[in-house]
Amino acid sequence: MNTLDSDLLRTFIAVADTGSFTLGAARILRTQSAASLQIKKLEETLGQPLFRRHGRGVSLTPVGEELLPIARQVTATLDTTLRHLTADQLAGRLRIGLPDDHSQDTLAQIIAEFAQSHPSVELEVICDLSARFPGLLANGALDLAVYEVETPDDPDTVLWRDQTQWLMSRHHDLLSREVLPVALFDRDCWWRDAALGALKAMQRPYRVIYSSQSVQGITAAVDAGVAVALLGSGAINEKMTALGPQQGFPEMPISNLILETAGPESPARRSIAAAIQHAFARRTDKFRPASSSAV
Repeated sequence: MNTLDSDLLRTFIAVADTGSFTLGAARILRTQSAASLQIKKLEETLGQPLFRRHGRGVSLTPVGEELLPIARQVTATLDTTLRHLTADQLAGRLRIGLPDDHSQDTLAQIIAEFAQSHPSVELEVICDLSARFPGLLANGALDLAVYEVETPDDPDTVLWRDQTQWLMSRHHDLLSREVLPVALFDRDCWWRDAALGALKAMQRPYRVIYSSQSVQGITAAVDAGVAVALLGSGAINEKMTALGPQQGFPEMPISNLILETAGPESPARRSIAAAIQHAFARRTDKFRPASSSAV
């Protein structure tokens, strides 16, 4: 007898919520191919398609619309039961720094689940620019921070490696323009410096026509065909195409997402650090670090 696998249902929910296999896979820390295989398996179990594929992503079929609220209820019940049965006596206060471009997705989900599992731990979450977190850790303002660097001081702190690359709208030919329109982060970060260094080395006329403090803002500019931009591979969607040596763009550096702690050790800090490390260790990709202990 066929059964519904809760892991498949979680993948289904992620793809349905984002309208994209790429974004849905990133939300649950899987590759796009792994997510596609899981949806295929779920569709085979039900004997009916759950998504319609189109140029803008995916949308639910009538069967998918019927399944979605049931999938939410089932997974929510399982999560509540697990938290109830595994609740412990962790207590204390943690000050956590998250980069603003990651805080709305994977890391925010990890923090939310930790808070529900350990209600006696008081969490203070600060979303800020990655460039500011080393100083906040050094002066004792944070107990733990996750942020991106070009070169990590300690390889064991690396959670994830992401290849940065130039991206352009698939539907707008910006390369034929005499002056290349560019979108950049308008803040102090090594991504901005790397982008400007590459543009200078290309010796091609360019103009910065769009600036933003967030990945979402830069992504929107690329999607709209306003400019090319340097982003991580996780930002690629169906509307974009990557630019490389064939288009005259150099290979760009890898961005390292790291986890660092400061101050005295505590059971609560060890627990949340382990939860973050475990979540990223489950992800499979060619840039995954061999062992795990934006800017």
